[in-house]
Amino acid sequence: MEKDGDVPDGARPQQADVAARAGVSLATVDRVLNRRKGVKERTRRRVLEAARELGFLAAGEEAELEGARPPNIVVLLPAGTNPYLRLLGGRLRALAERRGSNDPVLRCFFIESFDARALAAALRRNAGWADGIAFFAIEHPVVREAAAELAAAGTRLVTIVSDLGSLPGIPHVGMDNRAAGRTAGLLIGRLAQRREGAVALVAGSRHYRAHSEREAGFLSIREELFPQLRLVGLREGHDDAGENYRHTLALLGQAPDLAGIYNVGGSSGGITRALKERGREDVVLIGHGLTADTRRAVLEGTMDAIFDQDPDMLLSRAIDCIAAPGGAPKPLKLDIYFAENLP
Repeated sequence: MEKDGDVPDGARPQQADVAARAGVSLATVDRVLNRRKGVKERTRRRVLEAARELGFLAAGEEAELEGARPPNIVVLLPAGTNPYLRLLGGRLRALAERRGSNDPVLRCFFIESFDARALAAALRRNAGWADGIAFFAIEHPVVREAAAELAAAGTRLVTIVSDLGSLPGIPHVGMDNRAAGRTAGLLIGRLAQRREGAVALVAGSRHYRAHSEREAGFLSIREELFPQLRLVGLREGHDDAGENYRHTLALLGQAPDLAGIYNVGGSSGGITRALKERGREDVVLIGHGLTADTRRAVLEGTMDAIFDQDPDMLLSRAIDCIAAPGGAPKPLKLDIYFAENLP
């Protein structure tokens, strides 16, 4: 008498046969065989035992499935024209394409920039598939609430570039942004040809903690060491080249003695375009992210220095925080590039 799930002689066993033998659904067998999230360990063992008894798996396949399932990881980045963020997305796609069978399974999604509710919804939406989520945080109550909820439910979270502040249990991978802002202020103060004049900041948004910390660092060192350089305000350009271009034109009109600009966020191309059009390459410009446009601007002399956090190191540390959680990661090294030391 045949047992439920037995396969007739000469027939090749199918997933349905494994499901019948193990007493589980076909969907559960599919999740086990594809090493997906959402199967209890005892159920996984039962499915593998049934597959072994039926001869469904080859020896190599069985050994691979016996190992721990690699984590599913989602990375959420702001959408838009910021070249550095597009670079991160490209590096993630390359990692996903060349992953081995035991490497984390990676997915990357771009979320509406500066939209806290869209980010909170994306966190909740992806938690069903993901074991861990790395995300560019917006400091907003709805994002903090979603992050705390998912962390309490067991989803491993890590913020990259910009964090959520003191929310416990969520590590951050990025540079010391206050130190970066102070360094930018020091460079502009030293490089500016005028002993007196105006300085300005252009940011993506103060809702990004990274940007507000860089701003605070810049302002603190200006007050300490360069009080003769007056501040003409901070403009929010939302990391958009067109907005940054218009802000720069307005700043040049407002302050003819403009001596320096610190682009706290991205899309420096809009700023360099305005400076070139007005013949104001004498304005010291410091920005973030080593990308094709900033490299070109430094070589042309429209931009003086680029602050960079290595994208490969950033992603590697973020993935490690999820795949092999441990203590809080150290801040990433701040790389500063001038025309003479571009890699």
